[in-house]
Amino acid sequence: MKTHPVIQVRDMVAAYGDDVILEDITFDVHEGERFVILGGSGCGKSTLLKHLIGLNRPKSGSISLNGADITKTDEDTFFETLRNIGILFQSGALFGSMTLAENIALPIRAYTDMPEEYINEIVSMKLALVDLAGYENHLPSEISGGMKKRAGLARAMALNPKILFFDEPSAGLDPITSAELDNLILHLNESLGTTIVIVTHELESIFAVAERVIMLDKTTKGIIAAGDPKDMRENHSDPFVRQFFNRQARESEDR
Repeated sequence: MKTHPVIQVRDMVAAYGDDVILEDITFDVHEGERFVILGGSGCGKSTLLKHLIGLNRPKSGSISLNGADITKTDEDTFFETLRNIGILFQSGALFGSMTLAENIALPIRAYTDMPEEYINEIVSMKLALVDLAGYENHLPSEISGGMKKRAGLARAMALNPKILFFDEPSAGLDPITSAELDNLILHLNESLGTTIVIVTHELESIFAVAERVIMLDKTTKGIIAAGDPKDMRENHSDPFVRQFFNRQARESEDR
């Protein structure tokens, strides 16, 4: 049984100008949970992620991370709250002119006054945690796509965040590398107790990693399903949800 919620979203409306993308979004993510946000193309998955990590502010509603409402808090509290989260973007978002060590050290130098010798030790520890020990002096251009994702994950973990967000972590990876990344996510969650939030549509990863999911829908602009993905695949009352989880063609009109 999971403990208290570390993410609480209540009645959130996301819009770009007058164009409403999501509305009436309400859900919790519990401490230590592996939680997946999924849905078809254009349903608002990336929009929701941008709101959860503070890049966008909602039109209305609230988003609380570790008890702090980032839609209403002052600037100092806002940035202190964001210090406790890590983000792995699709591409890894590494700086190409910096070595892996320099990339990972960047947030440590920005947010702490830690001596350089300690920073170097932490960098080596984070790289070892993602199976990249010895790659400190490599540039991103010198490693594979899967290694870039793992290096990006090492940087996301640099400040020991309580919550890790992943944006389409399997995008651009071959099936074997994707499965290895899934196993790494499971290991981090189980060994460190880190709360994991993943945006993806990759069914293999969803069934391998997710404890609970919410499914967004483009037409209703809201959550149309929530729960255990394996149970939803077999038993959900909405045929569209079952089709999605069973990778079947639509039997009815497009949503």
